[in-house]
Amino acid sequence: MIEEVLSEIRSALKQSVDAHTKQTAQNFFKEQVLFYGVKVATVKKIAVKYYPKNTNLTKEDMFSICEELLKSDYSEEAFIAAEWSYRLRKKYEVRDFHIFEDWLHKYINTWAKCDTLCNHTIGAFIEQYPQYIQNLKQWARSENRWVRRGAAVTLVLPARHGKFLEDVFEIADILMQDEDDLVRKGYGWMLKEASRIHQQEVFDYVERNKAIMPRTALRYAIEKMPKDLRQQAMKKA
Repeated sequence: MIEEVLSEIRSALKQSVDAHTKQTAQNFFKEQVLFYGVKVATVKKIAVKYYPKNTNLTKEDMFSICEELLKSDYSEEAFIAAEWSYRLRKKYEVRDFHIFEDWLHKYINTWAKCDTLCNHTIGAFIEQYPQYIQNLKQWARSENRWVRRGAAVTLVLPARHGKFLEDVFEIADILMQDEDDLVRKGYGWMLKEASRIHQQEVFDYVERNKAIMPRTALRYAIEKMPKDLRQQAMKKA
């Protein structure tokens, strides 16, 4: 059954290749990335169409399928893996964290894969089991750039809803002067989402740290703020 599902997905992806997408997709990445060349909207439709329904597949079987998709290294397959693992969120258990963490370390090698897996699958897990935020703080000290970015972007959606503000600031503290631009953008994005509900707190945080905060992260963090606050934040300390 697992091999059958994988075969159906891969056949659908191969039949859905778009010439323009295949030609231009690499433009969004500095590293070499493996693509079929399928439009994102089409990949979403394939993810929905081929999601196994009314089968005897267990959650563990589904996670095995997701891991096989991630192993392929194709961006479209990684997207489907993240989508399917997120659909299983009502069945998450504490032990699943280590599966997701293992995926992040082994298979995530672009910002797109990082964001798709962390925003939804791991973010949903953290909302259910917030004690694992402490593990995100360990991620923020990793030598792996995608694990460090993952520490921040996992909290993007919870932060948007006003959750975990002190943890957001603690992770931003750890990543503050990270040398990787994509990690800076990641924690800046996290702060931006936190500012939707906690605007004053995030503004005060930026003001306290702007002398050392990289401009990339700062601009992301204040993007949703009113013009006067943005101008104030951009003034040199």
